[in-house]
Amino acid sequence: MKVRNSKEQQRQRLRRDMERFLSRGGRIEEVPSGTTGDAPDQPRERRSFPFTQGPPATRTDLSQVAATIDARKKARRARRPAARRGPRRKLVYDDFGEPLRWVWED
Repeated sequence: MKVRNSKEQQRQRLRRDMERFLSRGGRIEEVPSGTTGDAPDQPRERRSFPFTQGPPATRTDLSQVAATIDARKKARRARRPAARRGPRRKLVYDDFGEPLRWVWED
């Protein structure tokens, strides 16, 4: 089982690595929040994703397909006949609310 580092251990390691970097002559620049890494005199490029190769594919209109599926659903629902109810047993109570007998009712 792999032992995971706690957040405190991660902080100590990061602090130690930063101190080592600074002691070897490295420097850290503070950058204001919201600053971009793009050059300000260059127009912004539209970045492409690495998984797209070539021009984008043409899109297929699926509204007709969706309409036919919905029509089939509605037809299936409309075709279904109403359930025919047969005779049902009903419990008859006396004047005091006690069950008296069963009666078949249409």
